[in-house]
Amino acid sequence: MLDACAELVDEVGYEGLTTTLLAERAEVAIGSVYQFFPDKRAIVQALTLRTMESYLQRLDERFASDDLTHWWDGVDAGIDEYITMHRTVPGFRTLHFGDVVDLHLLDEQRDNNGVIADQLARVLTERFGLTDVPELRFHLEIAVEAADALIKLAFRRRTDGDDRVLTEAKALIREYLHRQVDARPTAGRQADERTGATQPA
Repeated sequence: MLDACAELVDEVGYEGLTTTLLAERAEVAIGSVYQFFPDKRAIVQALTLRTMESYLQRLDERFASDDLTHWWDGVDAGIDEYITMHRTVPGFRTLHFGDVVDLHLLDEQRDNNGVIADQLARVLTERFGLTDVPELRFHLEIAVEAADALIKLAFRRRTDGDDRVLTEAKALIREYLHRQVDARPTAGRQADERTGATQPA
C-alpha cells in the first residue's frame, strides 16, 4: 500500500489522494486499507517514516563505502543523497519529509526538518567525531532548511533538477557550516585539551 501511495501522490498530489484511489491502485479492499490506516494522513506518515529510514540507511552505506575524510564530505554526501531521492524515489519529490502534509508529521514536538537535522547530527558525530551539542544541531537545522528550499527551487526550474542551482546550494551550505562548525572543537580535540596533549602540526 505504501508503494501505491508513493505512486499516487506523484500523480495526483496529496490533496488528490483518497483511500479509495489507494485501495484501487494497491488492488486491495477498502476495508484492508482501514485495517492498517485510519485516514490518508496516517498512510502518508507511514510512507514518510519509511522514506526517512531509507535516507538514513543510504547515508550509512555511503559513509561506510566512500572515502570521506572530513565532516563536510559527509554533508555533501547528505545533500547528494537528498537530490538522488528527488530523482529516483517515487513520492519523494511531492512529499519530501512530510512538510506538505504537516510540519510535525515525523514528530509532534519538532518540525520535520528539525528531525532530519537531529539525525544528521547523529551520523556526523558518529562518523567524524563532532561534538553533539545543541549548537551543532541548531546550525545543521539552518543548513537543512536552506538546502531544502534551494533543492525545491532546482526541481521547480527543471524536472530533473537545475544543476546550477544544486551546485550553488552545496557551495552555500558548505561555506555556512564551515564558518559555524569547523571553528568548534571536535570531541577528540576537547579530550586533548582536557589532558593537555598537543595536536600535531
